[in-house]
Amino acid sequence: MTDVSKYTRQTVTEVRSWVPGKLFSLRVTRDPAFSFKAGQFARVGLPAAADGEPDASPDAAPTLWRAYSMVSGPLEDALEFFSIVVPEGEFSPRLAQLRVGDSLYIEKNPYGFLTIDRFFPAAPDGTQPEPQPGQQPDLWLLATGTGLSAYLSILRDPATWTSFRRIIVVHGVRHAEELAYREEIESWSNLPEFAAVHRADPRKLIYLAIATRQALPGMPSERLTTLIADGRLEQLAGERLDPKLAKVMLCGNPEMLSAARKLLGEMGFAPGRRGIPGNLAVENYW
Repeated sequence: MTDVSKYTRQTVTEVRSWVPGKLFSLRVTRDPAFSFKAGQFARVGLPAAADGEPDASPDAAPTLWRAYSMVSGPLEDALEFFSIVVPEGEFSPRLAQLRVGDSLYIEKNPYGFLTIDRFFPAAPDGTQPEPQPGQQPDLWLLATGTGLSAYLSILRDPATWTSFRRIIVVHGVRHAEELAYREEIESWSNLPEFAAVHRADPRKLIYLAIATRQALPGMPSERLTTLIADGRLEQLAGERLDPKLAKVMLCGNPEMLSAARKLLGEMGFAPGRRGIPGNLAVENYW
């Protein structure tokens, strides 16, 4: 039995298909009391079908729950989620069938620690002062597939743009059609709210889209870990992946996380510990 006090019922307001039958995004209403940090995830719920029934009642209590990073920024009025369809899965195929006006459920508390504040020491009063100009590190956001979700929320948070010198987003997929949100990311430099930032530094945001099974113009068709290991990722970005100058986030498939974490560890990147900020953050909820 699910405790009704732990979740709210929300309504789908927009459905976006990136790759039919495979990749999609949902935008839903947001409870005013639901507060989160950019990079965190929510537990999303759906009711299960009763025994012998092909479909669940839309008014039944949610009993199936999955974790999904918010794509939306913490200041937005709605919540957005990005998902892949697992054909034999119990949850994602049903989530993909939702249409505008349908309901889903969101637990009242967010989860996760893939947030930029873990990279900076807190002041004695508990606040998190932003780094001073000239002392700002670079932020590398390395993702495969739907691991991009958390980074979109981070990029939609104004605090990110003032906390780092440059932001390097690397999104690895198999096929170019899977590069969801590509046009949006590439257009950010033209948005009025980011115009001043990009005038001051045209290279403030560096976006690298990589498809392993389809060579894109000027890009190798290699895995992210291969590009880290042979140094080509730094060459493509035009920036150094230096543990003294950079903070790195990892989010994606387990194989990538394991291999990238090992490679970056050998380069001097490590998670924070015992209240001491690190320079590597990994989300393991996948």
